[in-house]
Amino acid sequence: MPEELVILVNNKDEQIGLMPKLEAHNKALLHRAFSVFIFNKNNELMLQKRALDKYHSPGQWTNTCCSHQREGESNLEAGKRRLQEEMGFTTELKETISFIYKAPFDNGLTEHEFDHILVGNYNNNPIINHSEVSGWKWMSLEDVKKDIANNPSIYTEWFKIIFDKFYQHL
Repeated sequence: MPEELVILVNNKDEQIGLMPKLEAHNKALLHRAFSVFIFNKNNELMLQKRALDKYHSPGQWTNTCCSHQREGESNLEAGKRRLQEEMGFTTELKETISFIYKAPFDNGLTEHEFDHILVGNYNNNPIINHSEVSGWKWMSLEDVKKDIANNPSIYTEWFKIIFDKFYQHL
């Protein structure tokens, strides 16, 4: 299977090229990404625990799902596709905020992303893809905020950044 390509962008989110995902993360180049936040009727956020064999941030808690858009794919199309691939369901999503962040990892890779936060609602249990996700749970935003402060090492680096941006946006 060919390596996934990411969309390289400038600081205005304009496409300037394509590059294999691992190469973009090795070179810390700015690329387009999205992060999905799914809420239930109690306004709790669905968190996922990354699979233990992921190439970075294995076994850490993060937002419902996230990934990279494919060339020609809208943010919403990409979010729905990845939500189905990782969490086994789809729902309507809406775009909220977007921003640039940079998060280096211990393994030498760096997430440098123009991230689009997509939000949706869902009230059932997901059917997780075990090659991507090892667990999931619902948490209130206040509990997530407190737990990140008390236990930062159990959360992905990007989630700590994007959660703070999203929380401030509310």
